Amino acid sequence: MTLASGVGSWPGTHSRDAVRAVRDLLGDGIPHLPELPARGPGADMIGRGAALLEGLHVETQPYGWRFVDRPGGDEGRARAFLREDLDELAEAYDGWRGPLKLQVAGPWTLGAHVELTRGERAVSDHGARRDLAASLAEGLAGHVADVQRLVPGARVVVQVDEPAVPAVLAGRLPTQSGYGTLRAVEHSEVRDGLRTVLEAVRGHDRVVHCCAADAPVKLLRESGAEAISLDTALLGPAAWEAVAEGLEAGTALWGGVPAEADWRAARDRLLGAWRRVGLEESRLGDHVLTPACGLAGVSPAAAVETTRETIDLAAALTDLATS
Repeated sequence: MTLASGVGSWPGTHSRDAVRAVRDLLGDGIPHLPELPARGPGADMIGRGAALLEGLHVETQPYGWRFVDRPGGDEGRARAFLREDLDELAEAYDGWRGPLKLQVAGPWTLGAHVELTRGERAVSDHGARRDLAASLAEGLAGHVADVQRLVPGARVVVQVDEPAVPAVLAGRLPTQSGYGTLRAVEHSEVRDGLRTVLEAVRGHDRVVHCCAADAPVKLLRESGAEAISLDTALLGPAAWEAVAEGLEAGTALWGGVPAEADWRAARDRLLGAWRRVGLEESRLGDHVLTPACGLAGVSPAAAVETTRETIDLAAALTDLATS
């Protein structure tokens, strides 16, 4: 059966409304804890991920987040947003038995956006990269344990968001001055940093999400995730071949599909790519569909409509796989 889920972000500023909307829409699929970046710094993907770090502290600057020596108000606000969301999650999912997805910014995306005290991106320093992955691994394990305690019947799914990985690998991140770019990080180090975080939540379903056109499919598979989440509309022939190779090796696909006035167009596009790489339609029932990206930038009504379109498409693919 093809299931539907969401990427993570949701419009609005009211946690209760968002948590319950996602639960009601995706109760037959894989609901998730929504992120509400419209609430401000600390509710964004980077602020939330940084607030989970164990033993590292952050604050906001005019240009973004920076590591500091001690906790302050910005970090406290991020943690307060998370506590509020978890309180709403516990109430909304009282008695829940089934999958429940959490999202967290991965070590490379955090390293690309959080600066060291001296002002350069954390990803520029080997020691900082190592410490960041270890800190996130520890904090994420604690976060998952909190959710499992609050919703004991949940089968927790952990999604690690890594939109910055292609830029890290290619050396495309600009320096603080803007006059140069940071040195590329080796594939093996990027893979191992991701693996460190994923190993901390072994025993739970683990998904790595990268919505970039040049997502490194093979590297994401090798990180140890059970599934990779990709924007299928951006995948070229080589990426689809890598996806097919992964499917044969047992790595599931969470396929992001763009919003369409008619979900049938998305179905036909996905089916076309599926057939071109020689995959059988019966295998569509083993995977998960999501919107192509987070929904924080659209209206609440549009977020609901996009999620419903994804659910309809998942149902149509289920029918194809079983016919």
